[in-house]
Formats: sequence, C-alpha cells, structure tokens
Amino acid sequence: MNTTIVTGLWDINRHNRSFDTYIEAFAKVLAIPQRMYVYVPEYLEDFVWQHRDSSNTQVKVCELEEIKRIYEPFWDKTQEIRTSEEWVKRAGWLEDSPQYKLEWYNPIVQSKMFLLHDATINDESDNDYYYWLDAGITNTVPEGHLRDDAVLDKLHNLTEASELLFLSFPYQADQEVHGFKYNAINKFARKKVEYVCRGGLFGGHSECIRMANGEYYNTLQATLNDGYMGTEESIFTIMSYIKPSTYRRYALEENGLIVKFTEALRTDTAELEETDKVRVIKSNILSKVKTNLYMLTFNMPEQLLHTIETMEKTDNLMTHPNMYIFDNSTDELLMIKNRNIAQKYNMEYICLKGNTGICRARQTIAEHFHESDADYMIFFEDDMTFNSIDEDVNHCRSGFRSYIPNIYELIHKITDYEQLDFLKLSFTEVFGDNNTQWAWYNLPQHKREEYWPFYNELPIQGTDSNCPTTKFDTIDVIDGVSYAIGEVYYCNWPLLISKEGNKKMFIDVKFKYPFEQTQMSHIFQLTKEQKVRPAVLLASPIWHDRIKFYEPEERKEN
Repeated sequence: MNTTIVTGLWDINRHNRSFDTYIEAFAKVLAIPQRMYVYVPEYLEDFVWQHRDSSNTQVKVCELEEIKRIYEPFWDKTQEIRTSEEWVKRAGWLEDSPQYKLEWYNPIVQSKMFLLHDATINDESDNDYYYWLDAGITNTVPEGHLRDDAVLDKLHNLTEASELLFLSFPYQADQEVHGFKYNAINKFARKKVEYVCRGGLFGGHSECIRMANGEYYNTLQATLNDGYMGTEESIFTIMSYIKPSTYRRYALEENGLIVKFTEALRTDTAELEETDKVRVIKSNILSKVKTNLYMLTFNMPEQLLHTIETMEKTDNLMTHPNMYIFDNSTDELLMIKNRNIAQKYNMEYICLKGNTGICRARQTIAEHFHESDADYMIFFEDDMTFNSIDEDVNHCRSGFRSYIPNIYELIHKITDYEQLDFLKLSFTEVFGDNNTQWAWYNLPQHKREEYWPFYNELPIQGTDSNCPTTKFDTIDVIDGVSYAIGEVYYCNWPLLISKEGNKKMFIDVKFKYPFEQTQMSHIFQLTKEQKVRPAVLLASPIWHDRIKFYEPEERKEN
C-alpha cells in the first residue's frame, strides 16, 4: 500500500443532524484497512484509538481554533459574506443551510485542501498518494466497498503523478451554485459551468497536492475578495475547468452519490472523463513555431546597435525568429545607418517614413504580424535590452532574478503550455512593477467603479500609494522559472504575444488615436471579461538601458 487516507471530524452543532450519526459513520470510516491521518479535537482522540492501531494511523489533535488559524487569511471575508443579506437572499434554500447558520461550516469544508496538504508534509509514512475522505461518507457509500473490497487501494491507478482526482456530477443552474453567483463562477471558470466537483473524496500524488494547494489558495482568495462564496466544491469546480488535464474527473450521476464511483472501482470499470486538450510542455517547441521579433527605433543608430548586441548574447534570440526593424526616424542619414544595421544582422528593414509615434508604430507592427504566417511575436523598443549572464548574481528591486538562461525557448514553453494571449517578459519596469495594477489609473470611471467599488477615486495628481494591486490567479513553474497568471496589465514593455492574442488586443478593435493608456484600458477590460489570458514572468531579465537621448518634444505616442 502506498496510500494514506486523510479525514477529520468536528462537532459544529448542525441543527438538523445529530452528532451521533456522524460518530456512527466515523467509526465505519475508521474501520478501513488503509493507513490514515486523522484530524480530531482532543476529546475524540481516544475514540480513534478504539478503532485504529498506531501501526497504520497518525492522529493530529486539531481543535476548532486550529482550524481558524489555518483558515485565518479567509475567515473575516467568509463571515462578512455569510452574514450579508445580499448573499443569503441569493437562493431560498440558503437561509436554512449550514453555510448560513453555522460560522464554522465553510471554514472547515474550505480547509479540506489545506488539511490534506499538511498531511502530505507531516505524515510519518513514506507514502506518495493522499486522499481526503469525509468522516461521514458511509452515509452514502456502502462501508463494505471501503472496508472489504479495498477500493481505496485502486485510487492511485486512475491518475498520473501530475494529476489530481475529483468526482463531479452534472449541475444545472442559472442563479447560483452552492451560493456562488452563477455568472461569476462562469467567469472564474472561463466556461459555462455544467458540473460541480464533490468534496467528499479527492486527492492524488503528494507533489500534485502541493501544487494544487497553491492554486486552491489563490482561487479561494480571489473569489472571496470579489465577494463570491460557495463551498470548497465551488473552488474545485473552477480549478477543474481551468486545468482539465491536471484536475481529472470521474463523472457521477445527477444525484451526486459517490457510490457509483466506488462500485466502478470494485468492478475495475472506473474511467475518467477525457479532457478536451491534454497540455504538454513541448521540449522542442522552437522547431514547431514561427516567431516574429520586431524592434522599433527612432533617430538613434547607436542605441539600436547597443540593444542588438545585448540580444546576440541571448540563446536563439538572433537565430530563430524572423527579425524586423521598424524605423520611425526623421533624419535620412540616420535611416541609412539603421538600414545598414538591419542588413548586417539579417533583419528586414521597414521605414515608416516619419515619426508615426510609438503606439501608432506598435499598431502597424500588430497588423504586420496579423498578416504574416508567424505564430508569435515579440515587440521591442530600441532601449529594451536583455540582461547577460553577468547579471546572474543580481536581482531586481522586486527581489526577482535578473538573468534567465535560455529565456527565448522558456517563454515559448510557458505561453504554449498555458495557452496565453500574452506573456510579459519582465516583472519590474522603470517606474513601477507588476505588483501594482497600473490599469486602475487608465480605465473609464464607470469601469473603475465596477471593478473596485470601494476604491474608485483617482488622486488629484501623481500616483496613489494605495493603488490596487494586481490579482494573480495562478503561480506556476517551468524549468525552474516562476510565472504568474492573472489580471496582468498591458504596456509597451517587451511581450511574447500569440496570434490569437494579437487579434483580440489590436485587430478586432482599432483606435484612431492609440495611446499606451488606451490600449492598457482596453486589454484590461478584455482580461476582466475572461477574453484575454495574460501572465508575467516572476523575473526581470529585461531592462531599460538608454545610452542615447533625443529631445523630449520629439517623443510622440501617435
């Protein structure tokens, strides 16, 4: 056996169920033969030992106050939503539900993932697989399936080490799911929710649980902060929709009873739902995609050359993509020098015939990419340089790495695997960083009021020290480099943009007078509508390195 079953039981004074019924069911769960990690308050510890042996059991004394400590980042928001009239009136059944009546109900059920994760760390066995099992599950599952048929020993055969098992059942809704506003859960799930994942039995390999725990934490935080609350099942459902190839599902009947699953395990007929698209990190991705790299320059051949020389030191950057120089210069002699640089480095030279401005040129480049056969594009201004290996020991002011080896291949891996519309290549910028939500300054007032109703007033001048922070949904790692997915704002700093992302950001809607602030506002609204999926590296390998300067009055946006 390579499996530990994790469970727990607390008396929270459910008004319509005697705690004795839970004790009876708990005794049946404790009779299963697998190793168990059990959370109980001190007064129930002896009860556990009456039914278990220390050779295959570990008990963690956990009072309700310990649950509150574990759940502390979410406690106040949970109680605020639970006691709000708007939430309880969302559905007629909520007023009589334990979610509403009992302050401990949601903190306990929404801590299951945290408790499961803690068990993977603190369990003294060498087991690899961990599954949460509700203490009262035998009320709906024959105890013989669990005790005599050893179905739990078969769980780990259903998933790979990189996958987590959920059980789901069909769910039709139009107003709410377990109290979670229906149109809101659809936005978080990025699809119309047509099933709900159960919380009575779930789990997988310990490494996957640790990854899932972080994503669960972030999703729970994001939904509660936006004023939405269901149960742990709402969060599981969102996670499974976003990453169906990671959070694998067995489909139950409409009644949601888990007995269908345990019977299928008993008869060796359990099959998981197929995923629409199994995502694979492509190790040879550069042989499968085409990328255009665009560099915008203006009246500074020395600056252009300086930036290209930093790019030469970066693997694949000067050899893999189709290279373009778009020239906004106004001086014919300087245009000739820029054209010569382009020829030297085998880059196609395109003269814009005058200073069209940074954002007008940016729009022209987007249209050029749209008409090309390339899959991705990277946009650079001529003062955006790649940090060399000399910066390997340094960090940006946000504390992130300043040098990433093989960054060109890495950003393609991340963008392809996560199906991103764009990936920002640097967390820290000149005047700020991606922890601050800079789009807040540039949105129309009615959108600022919609997205941040409690903080919607701009400062009279300058920046606001209390400006909203960027909301991240997921943090993940590929090849040792972390990245964050969420409400990442667009700006003119270097990005890797997909073909579809470019279409949504620059082609479907074109502005007569494009400004960076306008594009930032537009793309952020698309992100909030779940139409654009952006991310940012948790690293800062790009820096603003201007060595030549032009007169301020020469700078144009469009």
